[in-house]
Amino acid sequence: MTTIDAKPFPYQFDIDHIALVCIDMQRDFCLPGGFAESLGNNLGNIQPCIPVIAKLQAAFRKAGLPVIHTKECHKPDLSDLPTAKRNRGNPKIKIGDPGPMGRILIDGEEGSDFIPDCTPLEHELVVAKPGKDTFYGTNFHEYLMKRNITNLIITGVTTEVCVQTTMRCANDRGYDCLLVEDGTDSFFPEFKESTLKAVVAQGGIVGWTCTSDKILDLLETL
Repeated sequence: MTTIDAKPFPYQFDIDHIALVCIDMQRDFCLPGGFAESLGNNLGNIQPCIPVIAKLQAAFRKAGLPVIHTKECHKPDLSDLPTAKRNRGNPKIKIGDPGPMGRILIDGEEGSDFIPDCTPLEHELVVAKPGKDTFYGTNFHEYLMKRNITNLIITGVTTEVCVQTTMRCANDRGYDCLLVEDGTDSFFPEFKESTLKAVVAQGGIVGWTCTSDKILDLLETL
């Protein structure tokens, strides 16, 4: 077993059963003209995690370990988009509406694609998810089971929404998850801090957290 110094106690895993999960590093969430900006969010608050995730992706690839990408998006006919979700938040433009990068959060449109820094390689799994939970309406769980992946290193945006939701749902399914503290961000920094505390509370009720340098240092030794 391999061990990483983490909160609330050391995180142990078998290197043959671990994967990096990069959640929703999409243009619609990270770049001007996307869905996040239409909600009035400050895009600057989520920029710090981008180079960290890029470094982790490179390190996992160099070590021959799986990198998994998720993107929140919907079918062009909106058949997988509940009305409650489309009308939430009173945005200037809603999911499915035309925007500067194509229809907002629609699979196949420019805005739903990944930012250049975090673009998947051709062989890497991309999970197109219609909700905040990566397991909901996808083949994510089946993919992990087939490859005997039991441990997940979690990164992405935003910390308190899709990142936390995925991590909690993974925990319910028996996966041991480590959230990278500097590899995730929120439009509301105080929400990120609260989520990091909640994850490790009560003896790691949801999972573990640590900084990226501890993971990068370990991968460098492989």
